[in-house]
Amino acid sequence: MAMHLRWLSAGPCWRAVRGACGELRAYGELRAWAPRCAAGRLCRPPGTACREQSRGLGYGPPVGGGSRLRTRLAAGLAGLVGLAAAAFGHVERAEMVRKSSGAQSASPGRPEEEDDELARRCRCFMAPPVTDMRELRRRPDDMKTKMELLILETQAQVCQALAQVDGGARFSVDRWERKEGGGGISCVLQDGHVFEKAGVSISVVHGNLSEEAAKQMRSRGKLLKTKDGKLPFSAMGVSSVIHPKNPHTPTIHFNYRYFEVEEADGNTLWWFGGGCDLTPTYLNQEDAVHFHRTLKEACDQHGPDLYPKFKKWCDDYFFIAHRGERRGIGGIFFDDLDSPSKEEVFRFVQSCTQAIIPSYVPLVKKHCDDSFTPQEKLWQQLRRGRYVEFNLLYDRGTKFGLFTPGSRIESILMSLPLTARWEYMHSPSENSKEAEILEVLRHPRDWVP
Repeated sequence: MAMHLRWLSAGPCWRAVRGACGELRAYGELRAWAPRCAAGRLCRPPGTACREQSRGLGYGPPVGGGSRLRTRLAAGLAGLVGLAAAAFGHVERAEMVRKSSGAQSASPGRPEEEDDELARRCRCFMAPPVTDMRELRRRPDDMKTKMELLILETQAQVCQALAQVDGGARFSVDRWERKEGGGGISCVLQDGHVFEKAGVSISVVHGNLSEEAAKQMRSRGKLLKTKDGKLPFSAMGVSSVIHPKNPHTPTIHFNYRYFEVEEADGNTLWWFGGGCDLTPTYLNQEDAVHFHRTLKEACDQHGPDLYPKFKKWCDDYFFIAHRGERRGIGGIFFDDLDSPSKEEVFRFVQSCTQAIIPSYVPLVKKHCDDSFTPQEKLWQQLRRGRYVEFNLLYDRGTKFGLFTPGSRIESILMSLPLTARWEYMHSPSENSKEAEILEVLRHPRDWVP
């Protein structure tokens, strides 16, 4: 079913509400790049948009080795779009500007398209789309347009929700360009009241894959046909890591991406990837169930087999081999998802993005004012050290970006916390709360049926 821009309008401009973590600012006090949203329009947070049922979602037939090759293939994909990081070039810094109140009417002589539905949606984003608006209007039903608007919308909704909860620091907005084609928007909050560091980035890049990159993909099972050594591609995604200050508030990571490759014969290969996972410092059974149940409900709209399949994939992927433990308590993870159709997989990804805020923000509000001891803060710092170890040693997207000449290092390392700690031969006491979380990290649990 063709999906139009109006259908995607879940509304990025979420009106602020009061939370449990101090005074939350009204939406008008948040800063954003444009003057305001459409007059009188209340936009909905993720998870409240009307959802459609879709059954039979899965991934395509095994290619040259099945799921293992699919897992390995994520190296190139996450590097290009997962971290919104491996891009080159100029960075434009712009603070989020105050949204004004009141209705906006079209100025005399203003082109009508400046006040169409697309323009109104884009005013609510953290920055203008990477792709030129004329191009987006020209291809409203193209998956690249739909995905770019979805990741921009997701970025805006998450940033606004986090800023409201934090009540202090603001997001800085870096808009960067890639000379080979495309660019991205990196939004980072540092040293807030609640969050030590929160980053939400998008990238929308295109160009030609190098012959070396094409060879790597072929070695992982993709039969790619180049023309004169060139392989045009388009890739886009949203990626975020959020590190709270309070050791009883968990860290979250999410990433959703789309990739297209155009072969020499004109055939287009496409796939989606992504996931969302939670990394608590201390185990809270109720939090774990809430997080996983929210993700499961999003997956179940599109097939009962998806959550258990992607939950296991997540447990297997976020494994710190040299420590013999997982990075956190998991969530969902998938890659190379290319069936049954673009539209159905897109709707699944959309459901996943809509689950981000309801799965996480209630946990932040629940714990951001919890008291904690110096020993608990120390344990948080040690667990962050494990987070750093995974990201630098095992995460395929980080490694791909770091080894790409001219990569934008700041965006690649955005996922790292401001502070972390390593102690020689540290081991928690038996039967302690610290030992309890380690047991779960070494032996993953099923949190929801």
